[in-house]
Amino acid sequence: MNTKTQIPQKLNKIEKAKAQKDGLEVKNELDYFAQIGWENLDKADLEIRLKWLGIFFRPVTPGKFMLRLRIPNGILNSEQMHVLAGIVQRYGEDGSADITTRQNIQLRGIRLEDIPNIFQSLHNVGMTSVQSGMDNVRNITGSPVAGIDADELIDTRPLVQKLQDAITNHGQGNYDFSNLPRKFNIAVEGGRDNSIHGEINDIAFIPAYREAKLGFNVLVGGYLSAQRCAEAVPINVWVPADNDDVVELSLAILRVYTQNGLSAGLREKRQTARIMWLIDKWGIEQFRAKVEAEFGKELLSAAPKDEITQEKKDHIGIYPQKQSGYSYFGLHVPVGRLSAETMFELARLAEVYGNGEIRLTVEQNVILPDIANENLDALLTEPLLEQFSINPSPLKRSLISCTGKQYCNFALVETKQQGLKIAQNLDRELEIPQPVRIHWTGCPNSCGQPQVADIGLLGTKVRKDGKMVEGVDLYMDGKVGKGAHLGKLVQKGIACEDLPEVLRDLLITKFAAKPKVPESSGI
Repeated sequence: MNTKTQIPQKLNKIEKAKAQKDGLEVKNELDYFAQIGWENLDKADLEIRLKWLGIFFRPVTPGKFMLRLRIPNGILNSEQMHVLAGIVQRYGEDGSADITTRQNIQLRGIRLEDIPNIFQSLHNVGMTSVQSGMDNVRNITGSPVAGIDADELIDTRPLVQKLQDAITNHGQGNYDFSNLPRKFNIAVEGGRDNSIHGEINDIAFIPAYREAKLGFNVLVGGYLSAQRCAEAVPINVWVPADNDDVVELSLAILRVYTQNGLSAGLREKRQTARIMWLIDKWGIEQFRAKVEAEFGKELLSAAPKDEITQEKKDHIGIYPQKQSGYSYFGLHVPVGRLSAETMFELARLAEVYGNGEIRLTVEQNVILPDIANENLDALLTEPLLEQFSINPSPLKRSLISCTGKQYCNFALVETKQQGLKIAQNLDRELEIPQPVRIHWTGCPNSCGQPQVADIGLLGTKVRKDGKMVEGVDLYMDGKVGKGAHLGKLVQKGIACEDLPEVLRDLLITKFAAKPKVPESSGI
């Protein structure tokens, strides 16, 4: 535990709470918290420190908590999914789950008094939620088809697992990395299509050959926030893929960030605390030098080019694996929302038709790998595929959404159901010849990542007819995959009730959509 006898006055409120008691300390108090009830918790424990264990108090649903897990590389098995489904089922209509844009799962409706038993259930199947919120390294992402994609360069699974184990002390909690100045995202790409969205991660490892040896070029500093959206920048570093340099370099960067947070002023204002602000303060050369010193050996210069040569894939549909005779099924999960029933069904399908493995994507969808080709037709007849389609309509297929106002106190608009309804209606009205990625986010924190979308919608309040109503700011032209870049704000303050018509016009003028010809009624 990091103890301090004096707390610097310039620290922001969160930093002062961390200085008084490390967030991980509440791990030893959960039984007590469960006994006394959430209403009697210290405010800092309730609203801040519990997030170190992935437990989120939600003022819009008082007494019903959100639990964010850690699912490295977005891979879990049917037994684990079955346990998660059972947790959600306990809470009836209040229970649900969401697949996140970091290949993760968040459970909703959780009661604090059940947390000790829930944590034991998670431990029994090798899962954890430790250090999944607040000023920690969030879920580490990797290629969703790692190990099964015939075109992949590097299997990211072991690297991502090693990273999680090092940062979280194998899920037990690690005080060395529990007090970052701000949250932190790491992604490891193994394919050619930038499936991880490397440009919006604090550290991104991108496949590249250096002198005929395969490894990673390294990007740093990418993030999206209310104050600033920054694309990750090259640090002029290459690391090999066949040793522990990916892990050791990540830890070195985290230590530099943590140890210099106070002196660099990052712990005074949370709005300017992400690692890109440290890079800006020092310059990339000084930052690289500090990291090299912490790394303990010479850093190799970056390869001249990376291997991101393909457009972004969404993995929805049926695709052959590198393993002869097997395919994977990419299922579309509308806006990532899961119920206990659908979670139980996913677990069953993974067991009956595959090897029990289930994978999540940053597009909030599910992949069932290792389906023997002779079982494909039988899987296609399963009722769940009517809900989680392998061939959804165009806008629905590419729709991404944050939690929205239903559960999140930061959100200014309802996102998931509103976005889904608008997409479905426009799909019925228009012939859309190309994929169009529409991302919804309920507030400027940008959890729905509107800046990487073809059309991004950021929730706000607007005045219409003398009244304040729900609205959005419109972003456009974000690109993922090869040549990824952030989109730009093009219009502010569109009332949500006017949005369907605005989107309809955009789809026609910018994306070559055409109104569908009404079917003849016949005579």
